[in-house]
Amino acid sequence: MSIIKLVKFNFTFRYPSNTLDKIAHFWIIRSTMLGKSAHNLLLLSLLALFSFYVVACADIYRYEDSDGSVHFTDAPTDKRFKIFMRDIKKDKLLRTKFRLISVANPSEYEPLIRTCSEKYGVSSSLIKAVIHAESGYNPRAVSSKGASGLMQLMPGTARSLNVANSLDPKDNVEGGVKYLRFLLDTFHGDVSLALAAYNAGLGKVARYGGIPPYTETRTYVNRVLSYMQSYQAN
Repeated sequence: MSIIKLVKFNFTFRYPSNTLDKIAHFWIIRSTMLGKSAHNLLLLSLLALFSFYVVACADIYRYEDSDGSVHFTDAPTDKRFKIFMRDIKKDKLLRTKFRLISVANPSEYEPLIRTCSEKYGVSSSLIKAVIHAESGYNPRAVSSKGASGLMQLMPGTARSLNVANSLDPKDNVEGGVKYLRFLLDTFHGDVSLALAAYNAGLGKVARYGGIPPYTETRTYVNRVLSYMQSYQAN
């Protein structure tokens, strides 16, 4: 993983490309020779390359630290990183893993979500974000691993939650929200850890003492948090 830090502009770029590394190195040399105006050109050039890489290759995450430096990465290792630009191709691929039978209107689940939110004390924005990420609001979605319904409950999890029918929206959402409540309590309200456990399993989070180092899980956590912020804003 190569890193370029433009101290003057307080940007850190991370990317796994030797080609980009050579191009960036070339522009750094040029900017040193040509002065301030070239620094501006350097920044614009790197941003253009960065944008191309994002669209073509990976989700990109961003955070700004206390000294004003802005960090970008395609492999977040810190929960301060938030989704900045999404890999459209990968997101589309994730969606194709679901055997979609019918597409529902999200608004029809508003009363159910509100009821479960009040019953279990879980934010309705978080519930909506999980449903959005898990099934795209399709009550009959079934993943290749066997997870099913709006909140994609695995068979074993559904049984432990006394969910009689995972494809029934009421049973599924109530079971999923009950499980979220349990995970939030387990991790003392830490939403990121609760989501990591929802995706990868409680045992994996306990084993690693935090969000497991799986790209799928880290992407999932950031995606749900991003959706949750959008729902809160709306």
